[in-house]
Amino acid sequence: MTISKSLTTTLLAGVAALGVAGAAQAASLAEIQESGTIRIAVANEIPYGYIDPVTGDAMGAGPDVAKYIVEQLGVENIEWVTTDFSSLIPGLQADRFDMVAAEMAVIPTRCSTVIYSEPNTSYGEGLLVPAGNPGGLTGYQDFADNPDLTVAIMAGANQLDMMQALGVSESQLVTISSNADAISTVSTGRADAYAATGLTASELAGQSDAVEVAEGFTDPIIDGEEQRSWGGFVFAQGNEELRDAVNDILAEYKQTPEWEASVTGYGFTDADVSRSFDVTTEELCTE
Repeated sequence: MTISKSLTTTLLAGVAALGVAGAAQAASLAEIQESGTIRIAVANEIPYGYIDPVTGDAMGAGPDVAKYIVEQLGVENIEWVTTDFSSLIPGLQADRFDMVAAEMAVIPTRCSTVIYSEPNTSYGEGLLVPAGNPGGLTGYQDFADNPDLTVAIMAGANQLDMMQALGVSESQLVTISSNADAISTVSTGRADAYAATGLTASELAGQSDAVEVAEGFTDPIIDGEEQRSWGGFVFAQGNEELRDAVNDILAEYKQTPEWEASVTGYGFTDADVSRSFDVTTEELCTE
């Protein structure tokens, strides 16, 4: 199965920080199909969902799969919206877009404010450190063990929950608004490391000789369980009809080699692919 070249996309760039007083009514599946346009947000995070700076095309594990799903829904046009990661959920609640394709991790705190598709991907954690890794960092536990260390996290990311669960103090956390700030934050010593998914850390390390991925990294263990994330498409509460339609198509697409090729083409490993089937969204939302 291939994505039709007739599918058109329009980029809506520069969505500002969103102040949301209350949730707006999301466009229904029928309204989206009638209009022929769906608005899908990404957070410009490689390899999950981003806009190619050269071509202006939406790319990543989320957008590529979303394009196929949207075509199957009979919707001809996608308006791609870029915004900060922390503005994705407020944007859905304010009806700034209909769907998020940022491979946002499914976690209970988010499930109380938005609804998710079934998982599209699975991925582990990582650390971006200064070149040479002068601190010898190999995991998130290092920050709990040494209160003099600081770690950067992206606003709205679930690494905050992990750090808090491990006992890392508030004073050790440096919040940045986007991945674009991570390299300078780490290379200039504003933070000793940047905590992100392994895929994100690897992508950032490839952009500068001043930073690298912490070798020998081990995923954090919290309450006896290895921490791994499962990312899915996100919708506003009350938009279950759209979510269910996406789930139906996604379930069939994940059984095809085309889906696997799309995901692994962005660096997801065979283990990431196989483990994306491990749990359901219901299980992840109730952990």
